[in-house]
Amino acid sequence: MSKNQNTSSTALILEGGSYRGIFTAGVLDVLREKGVTNFESVWGTSAGAINSVSFKSKQIGRAMRIMLAFRDDPRFMSFRSLVTTGNIAGGEFMYEEIQNYLDPCDNEAFNSNPMQMYAVASDVTFGTPAYLHVKSLPDDIKMVQASASMPTVSRMVELDGHRYLDGGTTDSIPFAAALGLPDGQAEHPVVIPDHKPAKKALVIVTQDHDYVKTDMNEQIAIRSQFYTAYPYYEAALASRSERYMDQRKQLFELQNEGRVLVLEPPEPVEVKVNEKSGEALLSLYLTGRKVALDRLEEIKSFTE
Repeated sequence: MSKNQNTSSTALILEGGSYRGIFTAGVLDVLREKGVTNFESVWGTSAGAINSVSFKSKQIGRAMRIMLAFRDDPRFMSFRSLVTTGNIAGGEFMYEEIQNYLDPCDNEAFNSNPMQMYAVASDVTFGTPAYLHVKSLPDDIKMVQASASMPTVSRMVELDGHRYLDGGTTDSIPFAAALGLPDGQAEHPVVIPDHKPAKKALVIVTQDHDYVKTDMNEQIAIRSQFYTAYPYYEAALASRSERYMDQRKQLFELQNEGRVLVLEPPEPVEVKVNEKSGEALLSLYLTGRKVALDRLEEIKSFTE
């Protein structure tokens, strides 16, 4: 049997956004519960990559549980972790202790699932996106960490001679890569080795429809002078807001053409990068569930 038999040529695309990812977790749990799992591939950036792991391992509720259970644990996401480890999101705690012991990933289910997974990271040397093929766990968990290592508050993750940081800087919503299209202002399609472009994509974003991005965080990263030795990465930081808005414009144009279906929060999302309020996080999770349930028949029809 071909590894892609019984799958459609539909990709699942997951934007990041730190704790905004709990909205995505709510959507994904409904998809699993209702059997809407017919995806050829899943592409996640940052928190989207973290969510991709639990979706591919078929563990309903796991992503939500982790965010709620460990939200106020300083080892998970805190400035204390930043000071003591160099990472605002504790790498060893998140990708070893939680991943393997405290709320372990079902690696057997992950590895036997034919759906392909790609974690999007930023290659700091070249200032370009890297689409890391997460083939097997626990072997490839560092790819997920690379995708979710936020600039200025994370150490670079080194893999195979490359240095990586959060994929959001270079490709926040990787639908173009999945579909084999030019991304935003680019002239040529994104080409991924050994990947056949999908025909369509279900895209989960974590900002509301009218969101407009500013460059405040990127300017902080540039002014920190952490990346003066990486001019291409600094250039990517400087242009990120413009590219992100171009990307969203392209995304909604593709939705009008019927090639993508976008699921998004109905209102502006207010949760913070290091959100501690369980009520706020649970509310956003339930919002994700409601969006998925309200549009379930549309989603089913699109992914058939």
